[in-house]
Amino acid sequence: MEYLALHGETQTQSVSSQLGQQLAALHQVTQAQFGWHHDNYIGLTPQVNSLENDWVTFWQNHRLGFQLDLAAHKGYGGKLQRNGQVLMAEVGQFFTDYQPQPSLLHGDLWSGNYAVALNNQGGQPVIYDPAIYYGDREAEIAMTELFGEFPKRFYDAYQEAWPLDAGYSTRKTLYNLYHILNHLNLFGGGYLAQVKRMIASLLSELQ
Repeated sequence: MEYLALHGETQTQSVSSQLGQQLAALHQVTQAQFGWHHDNYIGLTPQVNSLENDWVTFWQNHRLGFQLDLAAHKGYGGKLQRNGQVLMAEVGQFFTDYQPQPSLLHGDLWSGNYAVALNNQGGQPVIYDPAIYYGDREAEIAMTELFGEFPKRFYDAYQEAWPLDAGYSTRKTLYNLYHILNHLNLFGGGYLAQVKRMIASLLSELQ
């Protein structure tokens, strides 16, 4: 692999803006189905990428449902599972006016997987350690807000290149629930209360 001397976020506005523009371009790479040609990992957890024609089906079965089943096997039952199954059954309500396309995603894009390779122009944004698949681009943007947001100029540049749908502000909780469930399953009960709050918030949005 090519060696890159990576550094943290610099003070130059152009690097974060460039990342926003380039990520929007990445998300415009599409295919006919959601998923990937093989499974991979999200952290140490297997990530199922079986191809589906429908995004709601993909998210129900291979993201939310998979993590809920894993949580059940680890002993997290009761109200979490009851409310989780209600949410599973009603996921389609979050997509009545929004039909995502299968965009090429990094899949695990948080601040720890972003750095800058310095060059004569100041720097080149670099993202690494992917959990790649084709999915809703909103899932990617949501994760960038989960564990410490990216610089504001990143979001401004992304929105300028490809504005997000108005319903994103609600769906980002649905998408980040996947990652918090994964943290519950990887690291234990310290994430249980947060999972329950996120599920309750999403259920409150249902008709």
